[in-house]
Amino acid sequence: MQFIETRGNDGVKPSSVSFSEAILSPSASFGGLYVPEALPTIDTAFLEKHLQSHYKTLALDFLTSFGIDIEPSVLQAALDRYDRFDDPSDPVPLSQIEEDCFVSELYHGPTRAFKDMALQPFGYILSQLAQKRGENYLIMAATSGDTGPATLETFKAQVNVKVACLYPDGGTSDVQRLQMVTEDAENLKVIGVKGNFDDTQNTLKALLASEDFKSELASRNIKLSAANSVNFGRIIFQIIYHIHSYLEMVRNGSIAMGEKIYLVVPSGNFGNALGGYYAKKAGLPVEKILISSNINNILTDWINKGEYDLTTRELIMTESPAMDILKSSNIERIMYDMFGAERTKELMEALASEGKFALTAEETECLQEDFSASFSDDETCEMEIAKYAKKGYIMDPHTATCIKAYETLREKPLPTVIYSTAEWTKFSPTVAKALGHPVEGDIEALQWVKEHADVTVPKMIDELFEKPIVHTVVVEKDAIKEEMLNFL
Repeated sequence: MQFIETRGNDGVKPSSVSFSEAILSPSASFGGLYVPEALPTIDTAFLEKHLQSHYKTLALDFLTSFGIDIEPSVLQAALDRYDRFDDPSDPVPLSQIEEDCFVSELYHGPTRAFKDMALQPFGYILSQLAQKRGENYLIMAATSGDTGPATLETFKAQVNVKVACLYPDGGTSDVQRLQMVTEDAENLKVIGVKGNFDDTQNTLKALLASEDFKSELASRNIKLSAANSVNFGRIIFQIIYHIHSYLEMVRNGSIAMGEKIYLVVPSGNFGNALGGYYAKKAGLPVEKILISSNINNILTDWINKGEYDLTTRELIMTESPAMDILKSSNIERIMYDMFGAERTKELMEALASEGKFALTAEETECLQEDFSASFSDDETCEMEIAKYAKKGYIMDPHTATCIKAYETLREKPLPTVIYSTAEWTKFSPTVAKALGHPVEGDIEALQWVKEHADVTVPKMIDELFEKPIVHTVVVEKDAIKEEMLNFL
């Protein structure tokens, strides 16, 4: 399998690259991204084959069918990282919350968020590639709260790899921040940025594309890569759990093989939704992907109106901070798949130069064949958290945005999977507030919810508040490059 570029080729970079090259050097021509030239087929035969398979068996077969240039033994060892999840026999449990609605809980890994699903195996693979080539890498990560902890966790103490993680100062939950600033491995650097997530992501993408920065790293015998979902090494693992969810629905008798379902995805950078789109395109019986946003609902405008306009918006801080994003990287891959490289380049360059773009009526209609979208404000999410808590199910505020989409966007009475992207423990003050007990600090909120909702707090969350803070640097965004070089 070869990987090609979303904005076409510049005549300097190769016109196609292998999977290993795409993940080691994820910046494509003209600042674009890499995408697979084709997708494997997810047909009835494939699904029947894995009806009784363990998650790792399904994942290995899917990755093998992709034809990526990673040795089977390395893939298997990477997938064995799922054995560190809460239940190695069931790393992605499916919980029923309504007669026709199920929650795929993607947060049972070491950092309690869905990013572990991709970053645990991806980090192992990238580290192995670096060691095999005898190369040293700087892995950059920009985070709105969950990518950072998951990146640091997977790469800590790995040889041939250093990580610089950027987070918006004041723009994450306390638990998310502590997960980052208490990491003490020598190969990790955490940098707070005075700004929002878009500022950190813009800096990351600019440095990935900067020949000057790459030259400075080369002088130190260091190459550059990224752990954000601009890297297809993240996306490939985010396709698999959509297949798993479908098989779980068949296994529990909620659907017959071949029956279609809805997927509801809370979206910020659109990588999770992109994984669902690729699964649908490959043949998974999905009626439509329903996108839920918070009040930063630029994705709703993109899907419902064909408009993507940054000029009329300012990022709003919400109780679902991982979705506090206005520049969503993975819409580029969707538009490339639907409209081609030339049109994608035109649209993305308009976004960069003018701060906006508009799809044609035909393009918008094409987008709406696969996606519908809605958004919820904080008050609505608190109401949903409280409603389901009374039924015995505790969800985080990102998952809560999905309920409106489930209730209002389905055009057919089909069974539905909601993707829960984080455990409630990462946002306990919001959950406590929703349950009628507003508090300021995470420690009190965690204890109160634990006692009053009869839920447990994982050991790795409890221990955070006792660990010393190692990373204290907070800089302006124009000082990020210098801070990284000082670290190296």
